[in-house]
Amino acid sequence: MQIDVLVIGAGAAGLMCAATAGYRGKKVVVVDMGKKPGRKILISGGGRCNFTNENAGAEHYICQNPHFIKSALSRYSAQDFIELVERHGVNYHHKTLGQLFCDDSAKDIVDVLMTECDWAGVEVKMRNEVLSVAKTDSGYQVQTTEASYSCKSLVVASGGLTMPKLGASPIGYKIAEQFGLNVLPTTAALVPFTLHDHDKTRFDGLSGISIFTEVASDSGETFKENILFTHRGLSGPAILQISSFWQAGQAVTINLLPDHSLNDIIAEWRQHQAQKSLKNLLATLLPKRFIECLIESKDIPDKAVNQLNHAEIQAIHAFIHQWQIKPNGTEGYRTAEVTLGGVDTDELSSKSFAAKKSDDLYFIGEVIDVTGWLGGYNFQACWAQGVATGLAVV
Repeated sequence: MQIDVLVIGAGAAGLMCAATAGYRGKKVVVVDMGKKPGRKILISGGGRCNFTNENAGAEHYICQNPHFIKSALSRYSAQDFIELVERHGVNYHHKTLGQLFCDDSAKDIVDVLMTECDWAGVEVKMRNEVLSVAKTDSGYQVQTTEASYSCKSLVVASGGLTMPKLGASPIGYKIAEQFGLNVLPTTAALVPFTLHDHDKTRFDGLSGISIFTEVASDSGETFKENILFTHRGLSGPAILQISSFWQAGQAVTINLLPDHSLNDIIAEWRQHQAQKSLKNLLATLLPKRFIECLIESKDIPDKAVNQLNHAEIQAIHAFIHQWQIKPNGTEGYRTAEVTLGGVDTDELSSKSFAAKKSDDLYFIGEVIDVTGWLGGYNFQACWAQGVATGLAVV
């Protein structure tokens, strides 16, 4: 089949690119090996899809070239996508930190993209796996399980390695390497931590407990959000955020009372509640089961406040504000939200996302080395990249 543009991957970036190119009069086909389009969109945000972030800027992305994403984000902003969503009558709401979610279901966002593709004359072919890609004089020849496509432009939007149950595949990295592009090492990001056995035993029974904290990485990044104890270790927004900056063997530092000074609080307790136990008073600030756990493991003394000496108060203050824990690892690609690393952005144009070494070959979305923070940033990067490439394909 002779077409203008073939897009590999019916995810956020691929569908956005396809619709944009289709509206320019290009004959576009999207192929995807999955059963239905937008699978990661459908499960994102607890099924409500955190589809963008009003604050999205280059500083919210991890990339070896920190400036690479600036051009695309400036040309297609969060407000542009919000207007698209509004035109389709999707109801949404704001949450903290600039995050926007669907009121009803993440399916609303997939419906917007599929409707746009339909209106733009794009064909979306599911259960259609790419078997081979070859360069031709006029573009590319792509063989799939269903058909053979000759296209002028080939867009690789095949995603990363996260959530293999949804059909994640390394096909995008393989195509990049086939055409001589450098692919940076990949790792799971925005992912829960697992703990060493001694910590798992220590915190057994805390599963489901959430604490508002400030978490810091060894390299100095900090995130002020909740942590969540799980059966396997630690999760919650602050942990997912810091996981993108964590290296194996490092500790993370957790401020358990980021908005208070425990020294000041203890001084006040000594004035007004000196006879009371430290355990009971701390349980007014932090979950009781967590405090009991710290007492059991002797991280905090089981004493009345008026029995604490100066050195003990300083040690308690340091522990609560700088609790250090060394993860055993992460839960890996199975539960990670995104893949860190991928196609080196030095190989791509920041304006069109075209490969510098191969005419009319484009890479967008999770397959490239642009990884957003948690909170709608990755979707906004996909929309912006999709539009930029959709306007550039020939």
